[in-house]
Amino acid sequence: MVIATKKGLARVQELYQDRPQRVKELKAEGKKIIGYLCIYPVTEMMTALDIVPYRVLGDMRESITKADAYLPPVVCPFLRSCLDQGLKGKYDFLDGMVTSHICDVGSSLSGIWHYTVKTPFHYNIDTPHTVHETALNQTKGVMKAFQKALEDFAGKKITNAKLKKAIILHNEQRALVREAYELKKQDPPLISGAETLKTIKVIQSIPVAEGNALLRDIISEVKTRKNKPAKKNARLLVWGSILDDTPLIEMIESLDANVVMDDTCVGSRPFFDDVKITPDPIDGLAQHYLVDIKCPRTFRARDFYAAKKNYMEDLKTRFSYLSDYAREWKANGVILQSVRYCDTHGYEVPQVRDYLREIDLPGIYLEHDYTVGALAPLKTRVQGFLEIIG
Repeated sequence: MVIATKKGLARVQELYQDRPQRVKELKAEGKKIIGYLCIYPVTEMMTALDIVPYRVLGDMRESITKADAYLPPVVCPFLRSCLDQGLKGKYDFLDGMVTSHICDVGSSLSGIWHYTVKTPFHYNIDTPHTVHETALNQTKGVMKAFQKALEDFAGKKITNAKLKKAIILHNEQRALVREAYELKKQDPPLISGAETLKTIKVIQSIPVAEGNALLRDIISEVKTRKNKPAKKNARLLVWGSILDDTPLIEMIESLDANVVMDDTCVGSRPFFDDVKITPDPIDGLAQHYLVDIKCPRTFRARDFYAAKKNYMEDLKTRFSYLSDYAREWKANGVILQSVRYCDTHGYEVPQVRDYLREIDLPGIYLEHDYTVGALAPLKTRVQGFLEIIG
């Protein structure tokens, strides 16, 4: 067994620079590693079977050279990059791959990955896109089918007791992430936006129990360290599609701004609601993954037509949590960002902007193509935005 010599943020940096390092060690010890795309695959079930869940991400620092043969360049560059990494053998250590119906391109990627990358175990979770009662019931059925497939792969059963234990362990991680975010409420925040992103990326790359121990070390460290982030004029909330690398956040924080809160999926989004402990664990898991997680891939206005709500009432129903974030973290501006061709988030931008105007919170929209080079022209726009809110 390999013992980590570094702790806290130093360990985060070590794993961030070589993300597969730890799971390759565990695989050598006989552990099974299953990759998962997006935040909708049920990681608690993997943990219950002593399988390590590993978040599959792209690489915005590397050119896409192989995925163009299967996905056109006019679709989501993040998903194309994920496939590209798989085709280049960067995920050869995975024993399985679990995808979900995150969007149409993501659904297509599932089949393409299965056909081309050929990870030994493959499963696609067809998560519904609405929160009606019928969709919730469908989600429970989908999850039971996924559980059966995992059990067949692992050669053992997931008992209710094991699943509840895994849920408690994952809820512990969610609580620790929220505790870390609490440290960003101070002025200046005790942990930067870039450090936060690195931390979330790393804990989605190692066993959950190890991630919890690492989070405790980080929380203890940042409370007492002297080299905390500098106090700056702007306190920003970043919303949008996936940010799985730090260049955009680092560019923002190199200016007169601290990123104090986010609503992204390698950020707060998977961690700000616990899975409820229910007699049948599937009930709590279905509620969490379909209803509680706030992502534009799920249409949330369940009672909009029945109640004949007006437009602003609908926006308040869907986005009032952003107002809560801004108030609690004292954000005085919002950066809306999306990778190019992400229809899921792109179509949501006009409504989010309308809501921000309604609550008098300044915002700016940035679109990028999931490359480091594309970020340089955006710096001038962010500088201008910071001058406006200053």
